[in-house]
Amino acid sequence: MEAEDNKKSEIDVIRSTRYPNTITTLKHNFKTLGIRPGLVVIMHSSLSKIGWTVGGPVAVIKALMEILTSEGTLIMPTFSGDNTDPSQWENPPVPKSWWDVIRNEMPAYNPKITPTRGMGTIVETFRKWPKVIRSNHPTSSFAAWGKYAEFITKNHDLTADLGENSPLSRIYELDGQILIVGVSHENNTSLHLAEYRSDSLRKQYKLNGSAILINNERQWVKWKELDLNTDDFEQLGKEFESKIKYNPSKVGLAESRLISQRKIVNFAIEWFKKNRKEI
Repeated sequence: MEAEDNKKSEIDVIRSTRYPNTITTLKHNFKTLGIRPGLVVIMHSSLSKIGWTVGGPVAVIKALMEILTSEGTLIMPTFSGDNTDPSQWENPPVPKSWWDVIRNEMPAYNPKITPTRGMGTIVETFRKWPKVIRSNHPTSSFAAWGKYAEFITKNHDLTADLGENSPLSRIYELDGQILIVGVSHENNTSLHLAEYRSDSLRKQYKLNGSAILINNERQWVKWKELDLNTDDFEQLGKEFESKIKYNPSKVGLAESRLISQRKIVNFAIEWFKKNRKEI
């Protein structure tokens, strides 16, 4: 869902950066891209692609918050992919003999302390930020700050995942924007909402599991969720941008986009009818 920051060493990032990014320069870049006070924005990002930044992820987050103000809302996916059924792990897989141990011993999801996995340093910094609220889904949580943070993150049930009554559907209801910084549409989580909403796909479901707290007791719980597929998201995104004649801009060194979530989700539903027969 979200690209882990490139494994570049800091020296490589320094060498690729002519002038350091700062809160001031980032605010200018974000405003040029279209960020303004009061927007509802879900962000996908890579800090290393932005280039060397004074203050690192803190500067990126502060720049956005200062533009959005408390009347705006900032959201990021805070997925915890290691609190899932180990039989499905591929990157990397673990021995089958470990599966029961993991299921029996994985700490229960706690929105305050459970770390993200593979989401990058901006996301991991954001989830611990003051007044940020994180949803209760043990694998597909979202964190939000600002005016609609509570509305977006509330009642994120297991079976909601990335479909109806998930934070993505509430961002859609609020006509929010998708901010993509240094990553591609393959990481555009909102396109999964289109998969859930599409009635043209032959949908397949898979069994997942997580450690969660029920009445303050740790339990391993299983549920069925849609088997999602990102393989064609990049092509979908390119065709959407071509249709609306969208020209990306830059945040630091990173190619960046600010697009309507509602418009690309609606486009994706129709695109799947023409280009996908099944998931």
